[in-house]
Amino acid sequence: MAKLSKKRAAIAAKVDPDKLYSLLEAMQLVKEVNTTKFDASVDLHIRLGVDPRKADQAIRGTVTLPHGTGKTKRVLVLCTPDKEAEATAAGADYAGLDEYIQKIAGGWTDIDVIVAMPTVMAQLGKIGRILGPRGLMPNPKTGTVTMDVASAVQDVKGGKISFRVDKYGIVHSSVGRVSFSPDKLEGNAHELLSTLIKMKPSSAKGTYVRSVSIASTMSPGIKVDPRTIK
Repeated sequence: MAKLSKKRAAIAAKVDPDKLYSLLEAMQLVKEVNTTKFDASVDLHIRLGVDPRKADQAIRGTVTLPHGTGKTKRVLVLCTPDKEAEATAAGADYAGLDEYIQKIAGGWTDIDVIVAMPTVMAQLGKIGRILGPRGLMPNPKTGTVTMDVASAVQDVKGGKISFRVDKYGIVHSSVGRVSFSPDKLEGNAHELLSTLIKMKPSSAKGTYVRSVSIASTMSPGIKVDPRTIK
């Protein structure tokens, strides 16, 4: 087994692996144990008591984090020419259709979110294999397929994120950066958790929120007591 450095050992000693921390305590601690020199992401991992193989339990949705994500997202709007100016005015980094479909087909994916008009979705079929694995395919459930492209862009730029449960029943999502204050990280995490709780499927039996943990990039995980989440 590899031996921990003194620095890593000191950091690990700050986190009690058997303790369940409150959400605010966990956010205070995650800032203390961060070791990166960059503004690391703070990620929330929630294990739910659902079976993702069942359609009604495949949790998926969006939430607007009250304190933003700490990251400027690059947004592409795929739209008809009459909507390009509207999308750009709302803050879209790119707006258009044919030229961007061709660029993506050629391997360009230097974007974080794609918003598309319903009328152009059929043309995205040719690049679906590129967008799908990268989580870039627009979807009505996440509000990225809409005629109101301006509002969709503003939502994304304002801190709206999408989430979905993986095949193991876990939702992974960033709720900010280590530069955020503990209360802002707590506020963002609480917004995501409360949204998930409201989405509990009626068919899900037993404990719904089974475990919650917080970690920043390259830091140890910190367990959160689900009972402290309202």
